[in-house]
Amino acid sequence: MPSSPSSPSPARPVRSDARRNRDKLVAVARSAFAGAEGPVALEAVAREAGVGIGTLYRHFPTREALVEAVYAAELDDVTGSAALLLERLAPEEALRAWMDRYAAFVATKRGMADVLRASVASGRIATPATRARITGAIGLILEAGVKAGTLRAGVQAEDVTLLVLGVFLSTADELDSERTRRMLDLVADGLRAG
Repeated sequence: MPSSPSSPSPARPVRSDARRNRDKLVAVARSAFAGAEGPVALEAVAREAGVGIGTLYRHFPTREALVEAVYAAELDDVTGSAALLLERLAPEEALRAWMDRYAAFVATKRGMADVLRASVASGRIATPATRARITGAIGLILEAGVKAGTLRAGVQAEDVTLLVLGVFLSTADELDSERTRRMLDLVADGLRAG
């Protein structure tokens, strides 16, 4: 029986070469946005990824779509890194290392700030959902630290999220990241037990 126009059609599987091209484009764009002082040329992203500009536009029809894909990949990495860090570091060390990873995420976003602001304003990127994921990663580390007796009990993960965001906001215009590191050290020290 033929499907009606209103019924969803089954999604076609993505070819492996198309998936590789998309992943290469996101990886190159991540690097380009992280180091950019101004706008990043999409042609340069395509060239560096080893694909044509048409391939870039097939995957990401607009600059905004590429920026949103980079943002999503970075957010996945930063939130997923909490569990990975806990596998190899003591909780208090994992917390500080995670803060550095989050700082790198924020720095990457600076290279695409204008597009991100527009995406947030349009609702394509939901900041409450982002904050909830960040808070979840912090909560995971705090919980492990409380169990280990190395991080303070009774600390709300949302409060730590706001502290860390405050550090990033207060140092956003500084070229030297040393102040950011010092302030994150203070936050981490304040969360240690005893």
